[in-house]
Amino acid sequence: MTDSNTSSPATAVPTRAGRRFPGFGCGAICTLALTALFLFHYRILGAGWEQSYLNVAVFVSGLVAVTTVVVWFAAFSAYSCRLRWCVAGVLLLGLTVAIACLRIDQVSGDLVPQLALRWQSKADQRLARPRADGLAVDLTTTTPDDFPQFLGPQRNARVTGLRLCRDWRAHPPRLVWRREIGAGWSTLTAVNGFAVTLEQRGDDELVTCYELATGQPHWFHSVAARHQTVMGGVGPRSTPTIDQGRVFALGATGVLRCLDGATGQPIWTDDLLGRIGVTPQEDQRAIEWGRANSPLVVGDLVVVPLGGPLQGPWISLIAFDKASGRLVWTGGQSQASYSSPVLTTLAGRRQIVIVNESDVSGHDPVSGQTLWKHPWPGSSHGGANVSQAVPLPNDRVLLSKGYMGGAKLLQLTPAPGGLCQAAEVWSNSRVLRTKFSNVVVYGDYVYGLSDGILECVDFASGLRVWKGGRYGQGQILGVDDLLVVQAESGEVALVEAAPAGYRELGRFAALDGKTWNNPSLYGRHLLVRNAEQAACYELAIEEDERESRGGQDAAVEETRRKTPR
Repeated sequence: MTDSNTSSPATAVPTRAGRRFPGFGCGAICTLALTALFLFHYRILGAGWEQSYLNVAVFVSGLVAVTTVVVWFAAFSAYSCRLRWCVAGVLLLGLTVAIACLRIDQVSGDLVPQLALRWQSKADQRLARPRADGLAVDLTTTTPDDFPQFLGPQRNARVTGLRLCRDWRAHPPRLVWRREIGAGWSTLTAVNGFAVTLEQRGDDELVTCYELATGQPHWFHSVAARHQTVMGGVGPRSTPTIDQGRVFALGATGVLRCLDGATGQPIWTDDLLGRIGVTPQEDQRAIEWGRANSPLVVGDLVVVPLGGPLQGPWISLIAFDKASGRLVWTGGQSQASYSSPVLTTLAGRRQIVIVNESDVSGHDPVSGQTLWKHPWPGSSHGGANVSQAVPLPNDRVLLSKGYMGGAKLLQLTPAPGGLCQAAEVWSNSRVLRTKFSNVVVYGDYVYGLSDGILECVDFASGLRVWKGGRYGQGQILGVDDLLVVQAESGEVALVEAAPAGYRELGRFAALDGKTWNNPSLYGRHLLVRNAEQAACYELAIEEDERESRGGQDAAVEETRRKTPR
């Protein structure tokens, strides 16, 4: 007889020892939850991390979560052994094929990778040398429209005396020309209707001169050099300087050239790496993303940062006679950064100010003597100093940087022996995180791309006034009371430089692809480029707007006059 109180045996469920370790299953859920909380705290609530750091944190957290799920499924889940090992095998095979076929071609300013097939060549490697016509170029004659060096006539990212039309819908920028160009992050500098830039084409690093009206190359000069990193990209980083008919250009591997602006023929060259006794490979270990310093002409001298081996000794600046290339002086004992020197007068002393790897200093332009130095932490193979030191009225200097650095204002005062002393006025790590870019000063305010978002800061207090508009790690150029913003995406926007609030007046797609290059302005002609394209656009000015409005008013009046009453 069957006991009525005895239940039928339940269907047996295979039990694996691993099911007693639920932490693997819960670990993935907990990791994803913590990642979401992390993002909410640091990005939505604005707790301070930069987007690139957040992207790395998300990637690592996601990798940990996925790995946890895969390990749990393959080793500890209750599924059949055959299914578990089949899934693991497919995943492993897919990962192997992906690694074998794909490479990281480049990364954005926020460290988002872009993949390419391993056997696919870089865009610059598919470009032939320019078809230069060899016609003589006049870079000796100057005009009020000239943009002869990095960041413009005064090396302050500003153009004055030009009133741009504020309505780009009614008067959109007009494309003059667009062409392929070699790789690199150099700016197009322009004098007397001709534009000069640095570019990489295959194994050659070129200085190239283009006619501004047509985009036609007239001459080029090449040296056998190539700088390339995954994060920094391919090609030269600095911008040529045009002075009295000559072109001074510093390549990514330390080749300094003085070229005849008429023909592109070399007048003299100097190998900076040879002077400090390092190979390009050794220099890259010290200055990972290549020489990015734009030459500064001071009277009869051309000045560039020099640096040195990873462990030293270091030289901050080196000056050459611009006519002959003869060494005139060296000054300072700091490693080079990615910033460029600027000439100014502070505390009664005319001086060259340079942001170095981990400090900022001022130097006598005649002798190179260090007049003052102030700490500005950074690393030329990590949290790099890229942005310029910005001289301000009343003997002040503004510093800014990305990598969580923010901004600092210094006050310069005279010191015994003709030296200067720098003291901190304020420091704010949450404003003006200018990773690759520089700031524009207009009135009592500073404008800059702070981790890719346009920001207005009161430079007297260091406090943010407003923040708005996401442009990525792009660049800005001040034009009177307006800002021309070159977005990392290749778009160009027009924004008011006003403390009242963020106001974008218009934008257009100027280029395709990642754009880290600074724009330049030759009169009403906007010159833009990136690692694959260069273009020239004609911008409307207020006079065009007035003429258009006058023509419309005349047409209305003519219609009114002819209308029967």
